[in-house]
Amino acid sequence: MNLTNFKQSDRCEHFSCPERSVSPAVYILLYVCSAAVVLLTVCGNLLVIISVLHFKQLHTPTNMLVLSLAVSDFLIGIFVISPVFIWLIESCWIFGTDFCISYLMVGGLLMNMSIYNIALIAADRYVALSKPFLYTNKISRRTMCIVVYCNWCTSLAYNTTLYYFSGILTGFVMCPGECLLILNEVWSVIDLIYSFIFPLSVIIILYTRVFVIAKKHATAIRELNNHTRPKTQKITSHSMKSERKAAKVLGILVSVFLVCLLPYFIYSLLGYVIEQNVETFLKILIVVCINSTINPVIYALFYPWFRRCIILIITLQIFQTDSTFINVLT
Repeated sequence: MNLTNFKQSDRCEHFSCPERSVSPAVYILLYVCSAAVVLLTVCGNLLVIISVLHFKQLHTPTNMLVLSLAVSDFLIGIFVISPVFIWLIESCWIFGTDFCISYLMVGGLLMNMSIYNIALIAADRYVALSKPFLYTNKISRRTMCIVVYCNWCTSLAYNTTLYYFSGILTGFVMCPGECLLILNEVWSVIDLIYSFIFPLSVIIILYTRVFVIAKKHATAIRELNNHTRPKTQKITSHSMKSERKAAKVLGILVSVFLVCLLPYFIYSLLGYVIEQNVETFLKILIVVCINSTINPVIYALFYPWFRRCIILIITLQIFQTDSTFINVLT
């Protein structure tokens, strides 16, 4: 959440609070729509979190990454989306400097977490499809929990370092109505590489290889289906189909994520050659945040187990004895 082409000396000249020019009816409608987006984001991701934590069948290595992504999206819904909507509607930051600093730090951490969760999901699918026996024997739920923990710690350490050297923790002056982190050229490049170029490269390279492998698996499955095969081959075919389906769904997840994320980083890059506008920046940032709203919808559309979990949660069947052992995968 930063702009790059404003000089420290003239920041206050650029960030003023214009008069609100919308009618009361539109004003109320904007807040109602914003509240609906926030509620959908929080409730949707909370359903994912409860599902993965409650049902034993869902305690898989891949779902630990899905859980981590849902947690970061859930926190984005609580701490990030609401202030951005209010800021855009009011055309001014109204929460003060102290909250702004906390908002920038938490928002930056959660955004980086979402990006690297997606990159880890891509790596997980690549290993699962390219080296299935290694994945089954070496990648356990405990191993993936350690990976997720390290991911959170690394993101926290990076964001703390970034904000320390940007001056936000050592007397950075905020102008009235402003809540933007202005990075210098060096840290802008570092942040671009860490937050975008590196994880994006990992995602694109690994998912390109994932779909190449999935295509080979599809060919192998068709060949197996043309012959009478023993039970072990049927199991292999079913396993390959499951892995391909998981890769397809998570590929859709990644694609939506990139579509939502690209405008933000393209606009940040253009900050070196064009004059940036705060209102435009906020609209682009909302597009990034909306990705956290869309993810649970993707699960609901493509994962039958998630739809079954939603029914069990809404009907309060999860409070029954031994509900954690309910079969949600069939």
